Amino acid sequence: MKQLLLTIALALSAFSAFSQTEISGKVTDALDMPIIGANVIIKGSTSGTVTDFEGNFSFSTDLTGEHIIQISYVGFETFEKTINCTGSDLTVNAKLNEGGNALDTVVLTASSTFRSQKDTPMSISSLKQQEITKLSANSQADILRSIPGITAEGGGGETATNLFVRGLPSGGQYVFNPLQYDGMPLMSTFGLNSSAHDVYARPDIGFKGVEFVRGGAAVLYGAGSVAGIINYTSKTGDTNEENIINLEYGDTGRLKTDFYSGGKLGGEDSNTYYAVTGFVRKDRGPIDTGLDTRGFQLRANIKQKLENGSFTIHGQFINDRAQFFLPLPLEGGSRDRIAGNDGEDVEQLLSGELANTSFLTPGGVYNSPIDDGVHTKGGYLLADFDYNLNDNLKFKSKVKYANYQHNFALYVGGNGTYGNPITLNNYIAAVAPGNLGANATYQGGSGEQINGNDLVIENLHVDRLRPMTDYSGEASLILNSDNGNHTYTVGTFLASTEAEDVNYQYRVLSEFNNNPRLVNLSYTDVGGANVIYSDGGLYNRIGMTSNNFLTQSRSAFYITDEMKFDRWRFDVGLRIESTKGTFRKGSIEESEVYGNTELTSALRNVQFADGSFVTGEIEATDWALSLAGLYELTDVTNLYANFSRGFFFPQQRGFAPTPGIRDTNYEAETILQGELGAKFGTSKFSGSAAVYYVGLSDRIRIDQAISGGQLVDQARSEQSTRTIGLEATGNYRFTNDLSASATLTYQNHEITTNQTEDLVNGGIVTINEGNEIGRQPKFLGSLGLNYDNQKFDALFSFNHTGAKFTDDSNNVELDAITIARLGAGYTFETQGNNSLRVGFSVFNLFDSAGLTEGNPRAGIAGQSGDGDFFVGRPILPRRFFLTTTFNF
Repeated sequence: MKQLLLTIALALSAFSAFSQTEISGKVTDALDMPIIGANVIIKGSTSGTVTDFEGNFSFSTDLTGEHIIQISYVGFETFEKTINCTGSDLTVNAKLNEGGNALDTVVLTASSTFRSQKDTPMSISSLKQQEITKLSANSQADILRSIPGITAEGGGGETATNLFVRGLPSGGQYVFNPLQYDGMPLMSTFGLNSSAHDVYARPDIGFKGVEFVRGGAAVLYGAGSVAGIINYTSKTGDTNEENIINLEYGDTGRLKTDFYSGGKLGGEDSNTYYAVTGFVRKDRGPIDTGLDTRGFQLRANIKQKLENGSFTIHGQFINDRAQFFLPLPLEGGSRDRIAGNDGEDVEQLLSGELANTSFLTPGGVYNSPIDDGVHTKGGYLLADFDYNLNDNLKFKSKVKYANYQHNFALYVGGNGTYGNPITLNNYIAAVAPGNLGANATYQGGSGEQINGNDLVIENLHVDRLRPMTDYSGEASLILNSDNGNHTYTVGTFLASTEAEDVNYQYRVLSEFNNNPRLVNLSYTDVGGANVIYSDGGLYNRIGMTSNNFLTQSRSAFYITDEMKFDRWRFDVGLRIESTKGTFRKGSIEESEVYGNTELTSALRNVQFADGSFVTGEIEATDWALSLAGLYELTDVTNLYANFSRGFFFPQQRGFAPTPGIRDTNYEAETILQGELGAKFGTSKFSGSAAVYYVGLSDRIRIDQAISGGQLVDQARSEQSTRTIGLEATGNYRFTNDLSASATLTYQNHEITTNQTEDLVNGGIVTINEGNEIGRQPKFLGSLGLNYDNQKFDALFSFNHTGAKFTDDSNNVELDAITIARLGAGYTFETQGNNSLRVGFSVFNLFDSAGLTEGNPRAGIAGQSGDGDFFVGRPILPRRFFLTTTFNF
């Protein structure tokens, strides 16, 4: 009997060994370069893996009989082959061709597993870095404008892009969708000083690409989000060295050099890899202000491949200055640009003569950084550790330290008492009625007199000094069940951020021209006394207007389960998060600094901190739940649905402490989101269609306005909104080289409640209920045609932003905007695998003059469409780029 049992056991053991099939191989591109991170899976099963640094893969499966092995990677056609699992070792080598079904792109963001877009129950879009480089994209707006559901305003230039997601109300920037590099946000706490995430970094060619995840599932992992995540993934070196130099020339004086180098460190047996990337640039445009955009960025990483994982250190250093453009006065009816004194249409009013502006304050000499524009200096260090504890259990962690010295010099055109263009004679009559004589000359030593019929204008300049330090970390355990049906993730996220928000303001009188000259004005008053009204172009040395110091910490715990059962996929997750913060608001007083009695009081007196502070503390805890499911209806069609209850911790600066009250009333905003859609994918066509709902409750909003000649917080509102939308995407490949793509978004949005507290005059009023949400269009869309045969490539595209209201009052509607782009290039093959691409691109091909926004500082009453002038920000003008990219 024992011998029989032993025989049966040996037979079962042999059968078990026989049923295990070991599958291995290598994945390369058309040039035989290894493809790292390609997704390898047996269709309809959980058996699979991803390729390593040399493109190799190996895994075992219990499956028997004939099956289809599928290999996919970003931007390549999916490879499929029928294999027979008999227990013998199998070798499958795959060469992937460029192109393919866009929905087969592997998703890395907001997930614990490698999945294609088609198999993910949420809306995701992605772009390869090669596409971004061909665009000569110089801001996040250029890159993200074609993402469905995203309104991207790029009229300000390279930084501080305003983004709006699925009708969620905001002032723009990245309130509801953080900008991440390698899975960690550039700043983990938003709203301490309201600087946009993209002021801390710029796109460069050292990325694989960018993914934009939309919907509530983004709230679960890592730093968490509300309605989306923008995640750039850096290249890391591999066994094949790669070097790229990209030279870019743009009209109006742009010169930029991007570079990338990556490969192996050490000898043949080394498992250490490096990558270095960055740029150096100088630019007078796209609008010439007389103040250059200039600077550089350096990023690098070192990756150590371990037997069961990897350890990577990423770093960045940036020292970059970018000029920033705000709205300016336009003609009231047509909203066209107004001709200046020289007859040319005025595109901006920032003056190069303001460089090195300084004045005395009670605390010493203040030197304005206005010539630096948006200036960021500093960087981050990020450590990323992945380790497989066993076949089913993985540990992942990220730790990041960031420190930036950041100034945001801001110009607000035409917002004085006589802020719109006015003749000098009329201006003098207004500011000095009954004067006995006046003298107006241009600043700069020439002493040139100004014609009384020439136009002058008042401008407000705001210097926001915003240093910030950020500490953040994430750790998670990922467990795969033995049957492969479940992937559990348990994780935590911790962050602590410190920031300053110190503002200086001053007012300037200048001619009405591009890059205007400053105006010095003096007059004799009715009593016969000499009055110096503007000195060095300044007619009001306002001084310090805010002196705030803020800290905020976050701690979160999350647990998720990604499930797969035959044709079904389910994602569920729960996140609990707490935040604490301290707001120290410094008091400001005005003192006489200049003793010259001929100066006006606005020039003699300067504001500065008096050394006292009022402290407020905030604290809140909230939770998020996400449920999502996907069903594989056919081989080409997947149906999906998701629902989430999320939260958003409002900007702490909106809870300025009241004297005598230490604990301020601070609660999280609640966001409900739901989505129902379908994804389609064939070798010729891929696309998606979805309907969605987004509801936001108890949002805190701060309205700013010019009051008393200064930019102040005018009103604080508690607001609820609702959006119902439709998104559709499509990509059709006519041939292997020619394809067309399109996106369409319709969103019906509404302000359901709005209780507003007037911070200047006092009182609470109900306004704007039932109105559309300001700065949000109902229609968005894009259409593009792309050709690429590996030698010649060409792109022609349109991005459409529908009509929208300037603000929540719905007083003024801006016309729709369509921006066209054209680009083409030719790639020359040189010795070895080297190549040289020469190309060009044109932004805003037809030089559209549409407005991205009106006056965001019009206050709670909103902007009026009446009058001789209208304050608005036009889109950037047409610009031509010439690029040369050398791969070697």
